[in-house]
Parts: sequence; structure tokens; C-alpha cells
Amino acid sequence: AAMAARCRLAARFHHIHGANIRLDASHTQATRVESFANGLCFSQEPLAPGQIFLVEIEEKELGWCGHLRVGLTAHDPQRLEVVPEYSLPDLVNLGDTWVFAITRNHNRVLVEGEQAQPRGRPWEPFLLIERVRIPRDTLVGRSRPGRYSHILDDLFKMNVLPATARRSRIGVLYTPQPDGTADMHIVINGEDMGPSARGLPTSRPLYAVIDVFASTKSVRVIPVDYGFPSLQTLCRLVIQKHIVHRLAIDGLDLPPLLKSSCQHE
Repeated sequence: AAMAARCRLAARFHHIHGANIRLDASHTQATRVESFANGLCFSQEPLAPGQIFLVEIEEKELGWCGHLRVGLTAHDPQRLEVVPEYSLPDLVNLGDTWVFAITRNHNRVLVEGEQAQPRGRPWEPFLLIERVRIPRDTLVGRSRPGRYSHILDDLFKMNVLPATARRSRIGVLYTPQPDGTADMHIVINGEDMGPSARGLPTSRPLYAVIDVFASTKSVRVIPVDYGFPSLQTLCRLVIQKHIVHRLAIDGLDLPPLLKSSCQHE
């Protein structure tokens, strides 16, 4: 219960943020209102080990080069004299900060001699990262059904969207290691990108960093429930697994709320 309460509290943005960021009343949506920079945001609270800070891209802005940047910092946002203009390189240059630039395709970071781990099956209910088990369903971003939704159904069935697309979901967490340090993991639409930074200090609180940069204009925090999947979620997964494409859901003899859930989640 304590972990659940802490997770709900941390699933908001800190009131300290970049000069061009505007938060909504719930502090769960962050929008960059001017320019392409000064879009730094932080989690309201430090993250617990294995706790993911997950955001969904809500709005894009054409004309800029670059995308969302995500990571962790050991700096308490309230103790920053000035919020840096950029996460890369400004915040990173302060030290004890690890930030990852999200690209359209190649986001996996491998150390020399390491091989990428095979992806889990998209219908497995949990994503396993070392000893951390996270319900995969919440982690996955999906396009909305529409006139041409059948074109995206292969992506829909594989539970993936392009990393920088609208409604893509990107999260960050850290996992403690036997030597007393931690590894940082980036999760994109339910897929673990592997350790993108190692040797993080676990003796200091670690805050999530979300840089609403360039073509990414607005993001929203997605709360993650670490409990068991609901019956509705399990039903939806089975239905989505067997349909030809999402437009076929309209013809199924299902309650309207379950149809909407199958199409939109």
C-alpha cells in the first residue's frame, strides 16, 4: 500500500520546471508553449527502485529537429539555482545526471560485447526487467482507430508505435545492482531498451527527467498500477489478439465500454 501511494504521488510533474513549460492543474500534463528549448521537467518525487515514470506523447510540433529526452538525475529540482535550458548537455554537465535522447528507431544502448536480448512476446502480461515486473499493458502506446487504421494493425498487434509518434509511451526506471549501484532502463512502448546507463548511485534520491524538446510539444504522465491485470484488461488482450483489424471490433457483440477499450487502449 505504501509503494502504491508513493507511485501515485510520483506520477506527477514537479512544480520546478523549464521556463517554457506550462503544467495543467493536476501536474500530469506538461506543454512547451514557446521555442524548442527550456522544456525540462522532473518527477514530483524521487523514484523508488523499480518504479517507472511513464509519459505519453500527446502533441508534436513540426519544424524542429530532435525529440523527447528522458533520464534520471540525483539533483533535487528545488535545489537547482536555475533550471538548465537543455538536458543535453546542460543538466548532464552538472554531474550525476543520465539522459537518453529518444530517436525514431535506434534507441537500444549496448556495451561492448553485449548482445541485445530478444523481445518478449507482445501478449505477455508483464514486462520483466531483472527482478522488476511491470504490467505491460499500461506501457504500450497505440494509435487510435480511424479511416486507415487497418494500415497500422501489424504495429497494433505487435504492441509498438514509432518511438517519437503521438501516443507513444516512454518510461524510465532504475534497478539496483549487487555492487550497490543501479542501472537505468528506458522502456519504449512496452519494450525494455536495456541498461542505457550503469553505476548510478543508490545512496541519493533519483528523480525522473523529461525534456519536452524540439518536435515533442506536450506529454502526459501515465500512472502505472503494479497489481494484477484486471479482468477487462485480460479480455481486451484476448480480443485484440484474434481480430483481423480494429475496425472489426465494431461488429462484435460486446458491451460498448469494452469495445471502446479494445479500440483505444
